[in-house]
Amino acid sequence: MAILPPTTDTPATAVPSRVAESVFSFDHDHGVPARTLAARLGGKGAGLAEMTTALQLPVPPGFTIAVDVCRDYLANGWPSGLTEVVRRHCAALGRHLGRGFGDPADPLLLAVRSGAPRSMPGMLDTVLNLGLTPQTVTGLARVSGDERFAWDCYRRFIRMYATTVLGCVPADLGPDNGFGDVQRLRAEVARLREAVRTSCGQDVPDDPAVQLRAAIEAVFRSCGSQRATAYRRREKLGDELATAVNVQAMVFGNRGTRSGTGVVFTRDPSTGADRRYGDYLSCAQGEDVVAGTARTKSIDSLATDLPAVWSDLDAALDRLERHYADICDVEFTIEQGRLWVLQTRIGKRSAVAAVRAAVELAEQPDIPLTRQEAVDRVTPEIRVSARQAVLAAASARCRDEPIATGLGASPGRATGRAVFSSEEAADTDENDPVVLIRAETSPEDVPGMAVSAGIITGTGGLVSHAAVVARGWGLPAVVGAADLLIDPTGARTADGRFCIAPGDEVTLDGSTGEIWLGGDPESAGASQLDEHAILAESLPELLRLEDWARTSTR
Repeated sequence: MAILPPTTDTPATAVPSRVAESVFSFDHDHGVPARTLAARLGGKGAGLAEMTTALQLPVPPGFTIAVDVCRDYLANGWPSGLTEVVRRHCAALGRHLGRGFGDPADPLLLAVRSGAPRSMPGMLDTVLNLGLTPQTVTGLARVSGDERFAWDCYRRFIRMYATTVLGCVPADLGPDNGFGDVQRLRAEVARLREAVRTSCGQDVPDDPAVQLRAAIEAVFRSCGSQRATAYRRREKLGDELATAVNVQAMVFGNRGTRSGTGVVFTRDPSTGADRRYGDYLSCAQGEDVVAGTARTKSIDSLATDLPAVWSDLDAALDRLERHYADICDVEFTIEQGRLWVLQTRIGKRSAVAAVRAAVELAEQPDIPLTRQEAVDRVTPEIRVSARQAVLAAASARCRDEPIATGLGASPGRATGRAVFSSEEAADTDENDPVVLIRAETSPEDVPGMAVSAGIITGTGGLVSHAAVVARGWGLPAVVGAADLLIDPTGARTADGRFCIAPGDEVTLDGSTGEIWLGGDPESAGASQLDEHAILAESLPELLRLEDWARTSTR
């Protein structure tokens, strides 16, 4: 097994203690619950450490470079000694797994992921399959017994490295489609490498150590990107820039039909209903699910496709929700029938879901959440938003048939002028509500999403980027509206009966997934409705929560 030789920038005996003491394996004993250390480990690192140590869930091993190292990097450049500390951790990881980082015979591949102290879904950068080179891809093919799988991983790595690390999207990058056979994959890898060389002015490096340092730096820098800045501004997170970096052994969801990847919430983040909510894809890697470019399957279908994996996942979700006493958002990978949990965090949810989940969890005797803690968790502002959402749903009755229907990803109704680019949405006046309509969204669309009244996408599932961000911000959203053919110039229904041009007024319902041309005709104003009766029927948890709040203030 090959292990990378010591670096020459800092002798092993001279690594500054502040650097050595700021990089932690997931199983490190911090002396306090890891879940409380998000300010230092980042939210993702704290979750990985908590799942590894306290819950002993099947987490791929790895290590976290703490938030303070990022601050040092942004202020002073690459910290002295960090290369050596990272090398030591990679060597230890290789010994634990019996593979070597950079070993052409049996390569250890890595995932490099961000982890800000406060959750910023999709805003920071990730690099998967790191460590692949013309030499190691051959070794991966041999030890896996699947040459197609190895070259598919290499194809994915080159694309991600070019866009994320080099910050360059080659003009002829081409669509990220699957390729049916090994020869086509080999040819595609060669084509991609040449495209990167031509457009970016440099090659994807063939030294895994160089790849790793560059990926870590890219993640550090990504916390100052335009999309991250827009997200922080929308979330009122302040201007402090920093993220942890998590370096983790790769597990592979693209190793055949008994492999896959997905994102699942322990409860429905739109309604708060006590049911699993999410999407998964077979023979895929994590970015395929959240990118919104693929037609995902409902998480419920996993019970039919791989019942043993579903049983393991369901049990893990139950443990996580009880441990955190909250809705958890979980990323997972299945590799040849084996479940791996890649991340957990407190899930972004709508105001209605926040109310329902808090009350139901507080009323379960085996959940460590008191009624007072539920009241504190669901602020008066959230309770007002939940009330308004329920009453608006009751008062709005559209007389016309919708022109298209997708997946209701974030509840509420929104009406606005149709725009088809994030840039146009971001340039609109705050008194001019717009609905952002995209074939799919990516983190680069966040500045426009942040100022939109609602969001529609043609592709993507319930845990796609658009769905997660919209729910977190309380924006009505419809995703996966396959009835609509969307491009930058407008949208039309597949049957050709209806067109949406830029500037047309559009209404969407993020609960039902319906989309209409024009405004939202209401059959009754909210003031004419019996609010108490509506809440008692649709959201009785809000009435109980408000009663708890009144009792606690007496």
